[in-house]
Amino acid sequence: MPFLTDLNKQKIAQIIVLLVWLTLLLKGGERGRTVALLLIPLILFSDQLSSHVIKPLVGRLRPCHVLSDVRLLVPCGSGLSFPSSHAVNNFAAATLFSYYYKRWWWTFFTFASTVAYSRVYVGVHYPFDVAGGAVIGALCAITVIALWEFVHHQMAPRCKALVAKAKRIKKNHG
Repeated sequence: MPFLTDLNKQKIAQIIVLLVWLTLLLKGGERGRTVALLLIPLILFSDQLSSHVIKPLVGRLRPCHVLSDVRLLVPCGSGLSFPSSHAVNNFAAATLFSYYYKRWWWTFFTFASTVAYSRVYVGVHYPFDVAGGAVIGALCAITVIALWEFVHHQMAPRCKALVAKAKRIKKNHG
């Protein structure tokens, strides 16, 4: 569990994430490019909301700072506890991936749930921190997806019309 809870700090995991992202962007077709590009604002939004808005508002201390008998398997950290940013970000990504790759939803949510559980297991979060983080992350993803779908459906017809107009102009002039 300590390895899993700090997976985001492991070089091999960082390389895998980068390779998956590049594969989505370069070889994933329209759907893959959409997911790769939406991941950027999604993670920025979910992480900033969690770390810089909700945590300071709630102000809950980590169990390793409050409880004397916590079995701490990783350094406690100085940050606040609710919500777990690991849970927020992983559930945000799992929700986004599940929306675009429905057949694999269980894989994405199993991974996010395992990382979230690891935060409780190693002693740095309460169960409600990761449960709340899961809900917040999913809501962040739903918000980003809804905004993208709105913009995409508003802009796609206009873009197609502009392309058609440009082709007509090119045909008439040369």
